[in-house]
Amino acid sequence: MDTQQTRQGIGYALGAYFIWGIAPAYFKLVKEVPPTEIMTHRVIWSALFMLVLITLSRSWQQVRTVLAQPKKVLLLAVTAVTIGGNWLLFIWAVNNQHMLEASLGYFINPLINVVFGMLFLRERFRRLQWLAVLLATLGVLVQLWQFGSLPIIGLGLALSFAVYGLLRKKIQVDAQSGMLIETGWLFPLAAIYLFGFADSATSHLSANPLSLNLKLIAAGIITTIPLMLFAAACARLRLSTVGFFQYLGPTLMFLLAVVFYGESLTPDKMVTFGFIWLALAVFIVDAVAFSARTRVRVT
Repeated sequence: MDTQQTRQGIGYALGAYFIWGIAPAYFKLVKEVPPTEIMTHRVIWSALFMLVLITLSRSWQQVRTVLAQPKKVLLLAVTAVTIGGNWLLFIWAVNNQHMLEASLGYFINPLINVVFGMLFLRERFRRLQWLAVLLATLGVLVQLWQFGSLPIIGLGLALSFAVYGLLRKKIQVDAQSGMLIETGWLFPLAAIYLFGFADSATSHLSANPLSLNLKLIAAGIITTIPLMLFAAACARLRLSTVGFFQYLGPTLMFLLAVVFYGESLTPDKMVTFGFIWLALAVFIVDAVAFSARTRVRVT
């Protein structure tokens, strides 16, 4: 059963990070829409999409089980705010030519997952994991010392998503119920802002081209599916293992930024990326070696 759950977790993690990796291309398609409005559409259409999905899958009993536990519902309000902030920062970064720094944040995130796993989940730190975290920290410190700048966007994305992953693993609710309740917490705020306060060229849906409205509706699918896959992966794998698969997402983002959207690697970014990639190489070597030792002991 453990082996089956691990395989399922790996499949969910790969699916989530692949979709996240190519998601910036979607947000570029709606770049004429302000980030706050895109954010509200993500929330509104995600909530409606989840209602349909749970109805079709006949999963309302699971939702009622979670709703009967007030502590979990309140914790899901915290995760809703956390992931909402992450969404807004990511949208802003992609549509303001900061996709490279966004990818940097998601390269850093697996290392933060390892630290959180040690601090909050009692996952043991191995020597090479210490070295990887040290190298990543040095990369940020060198950028601050040599260039007087910090990758604030990258650090913000990395920390907010690491906190989200940690909380979702601690809460232990199924992916669908958790996503529905999270978007349910955010839905009133999103609706009030979009229909009561937003006033831009794209905020009035009846005046938009049908093609733009369909793209905005698709924000629900783009948002919901990878988050559900991620939550399902967190429930089946160690937090540090989930972080291992995240390299796929930022690698795709990096390639999109440099190859397709013309963002340049400035010296400060080159230094930080160099340290982060070296840290990840150490982390991968440690993960592979640890897996090999574990298999030998089992056999």
